[in-house]
Amino acid sequence: MKYGLVLEGGGMRGLFTMGILDVWMEQGGIEFGGAVGVSAGVAFGCNFKSRQIGRGIRYNVQYADDWRYKGFRSLLLTGDIFGAKFCYETLPEELDLFDTEAFRENPMEFYATVTNLETGKAMYKRLYDGGKRDMLWVRASASMPIVSRVVRIGKYKFLDGGIADSIPLHFMESRGYERNIVILTQPEGFVKEPNSLMPLIRASLWRYPKAVEAMANRHIMYNRETAYVAEREAAGAALVIRPEAPLAIANLETDPDELMRVYNHGRAVAEKTLDVVRDFLK
Repeated sequence: MKYGLVLEGGGMRGLFTMGILDVWMEQGGIEFGGAVGVSAGVAFGCNFKSRQIGRGIRYNVQYADDWRYKGFRSLLLTGDIFGAKFCYETLPEELDLFDTEAFRENPMEFYATVTNLETGKAMYKRLYDGGKRDMLWVRASASMPIVSRVVRIGKYKFLDGGIADSIPLHFMESRGYERNIVILTQPEGFVKEPNSLMPLIRASLWRYPKAVEAMANRHIMYNRETAYVAEREAAGAALVIRPEAPLAIANLETDPDELMRVYNHGRAVAEKTLDVVRDFLK
């Protein structure tokens, strides 16, 4: 039996996921054959593969109001609202070291979900060593439309994986993972509405009509995926962990107390569901 882990994105809502993953690492014995993340699910989830307890919340609190990390000043000066050089080079290589050796030695397969702008379809890239090349894929997965530059890797152009596949449970099942834990960052009953920023998205991505179409239909895709997750949960093939209420945190939140609130909510949910998780993985 192959057990997988699916990590939804959601900007700073991803700290909820990080709280869960930290509790699992602290408790030990909760292991997966593979994991896939989308956007913040990749950016924060990679710390699970590198087994770095507390790193995700630590650097988010420490650099919460640093313009190099995130903010409109970063957008104006670099073209990315989350500073690419700071987030994917300075931070992991100098300020809060990412353990590439532990990442490489952990046998768990780890995939980043990205959206190919030319096709409007999702692609899934396995990450092996947590080095510069891998971090480029993490950046691509987490690069939101309008407020991020297009990420070029080889002949391809990418943006946020959530454009094309927000909850890649189908992907994990296609890789042979028969039982999957899915961590969502929206509460039960959440229904995504059409994107009110579509005029701006059409203007910024006019060169990529397939990606624009994917963005216009994203709410339909997302709601179908949550329905499929519920179907697989009812069949006993998936276990869903989600917030107990809307997390209500802004992507550019700089208040450490708010960041800790979301993180601690994840920890509380993890502690409450620990026995259920262990039973599911038996």
